[in-house]
Amino acid sequence: MSSTTDTPQTSTDAAGAFVVHPSAAPATDEVRTAALAAPKFGTVFTDHMARISWSQQAGWHDRRVEAYGPLQLDPACAVLHYAQEIFEGLKAYRHADGSVWTFRAGANAARFASSARRLALPVLPEQDFLAAIEALVRTDVDWVPSGDEMSLYLRPFMYASENFIGVRATLEAEFLVIASPVGPYFASGVHPVSIWVAEDYHRAGAGGTGAAKCGGNYAASLVAQQEAYTQGCEQVCFLDSETNTYLEELGGMNVFVVGADGRVLTPELTGSILEGVTRSSIIQLLTDAGRTVEERRISLAEVRAGLETGEVAEVFACGTAAVVTPIGRLAGNGFDLTVGDGTAGAVTTAIRAELTDIQYGRLADRHGWMHRLV
Repeated sequence: MSSTTDTPQTSTDAAGAFVVHPSAAPATDEVRTAALAAPKFGTVFTDHMARISWSQQAGWHDRRVEAYGPLQLDPACAVLHYAQEIFEGLKAYRHADGSVWTFRAGANAARFASSARRLALPVLPEQDFLAAIEALVRTDVDWVPSGDEMSLYLRPFMYASENFIGVRATLEAEFLVIASPVGPYFASGVHPVSIWVAEDYHRAGAGGTGAAKCGGNYAASLVAQQEAYTQGCEQVCFLDSETNTYLEELGGMNVFVVGADGRVLTPELTGSILEGVTRSSIIQLLTDAGRTVEERRISLAEVRAGLETGEVAEVFACGTAAVVTPIGRLAGNGFDLTVGDGTAGAVTTAIRAELTDIQYGRLADRHGWMHRLV
């Protein structure tokens, strides 16, 4: 079972420690209303951003919310040369009564701390992570959209900000949270995607940064993503770097395989796979429903054979941005297979509905995953 845990989701006065410096030029009501009418993923941002500075001498300090705007970086800024940075992704959801909530933010905070340790960055206390999100959302609450599949996407990140050229851990860092109102990840609605299995490229290897959420992992995935596009596919699936045999994850999502017998498989966490918050939530919900969930190594050969015989009924991917995405086609060098009948399967559809119903307050939150912000 996944080791991702949640910090108790109690409201904290720590958000009050953030000094708010209001933007001198916030968006007008008309501009904001237009942006919220049909938000595109990650293209429009709110008026403010939360920020905390760190130095080896002073520790974490200067907690503030300030106007969203460009960052001024020296050409020698360490992050530009050695890629010492990490990030997270989570959402704020507006419920029917107008209140605003996050989903398992404590798990994101814990993973952010783990990523920081792996990238030799200072560890941000979980209380500061949660308080920064709360302070920003309270300031820009009018930017949280309402409506089906709409939310405020939150992007916490940290980077090495010391002006220094030399291979060592930074002595200065900046932590920020920015926010973007978003609609459905797929503008045309949820539909089965086609996946290209990369055999010449790998996302991460043993002892590397695969379990950390850092930009380098995503940069390493992009050339394989381009290859997928040339093959008529929308996403890429990576295999393990040691044997080039076992499924690991997509470029930005974890993967699940549903058997015709109802069992559900997902690649075990080996250190080169990101421990997805959505992934662990799905495992819990499937287990609650009485399904057998196995976290183990899954070979490409096993999946291919299962698709050919019908023993594999469904395949889906999951992540914060897209939530749950059905996979309708799996292709690679020498094979091109349809998953089931090419449509979203019953298990995929049901788990997506249950998860989003919890997030939007339409279903009881029996695990205490939701945390009210406003």
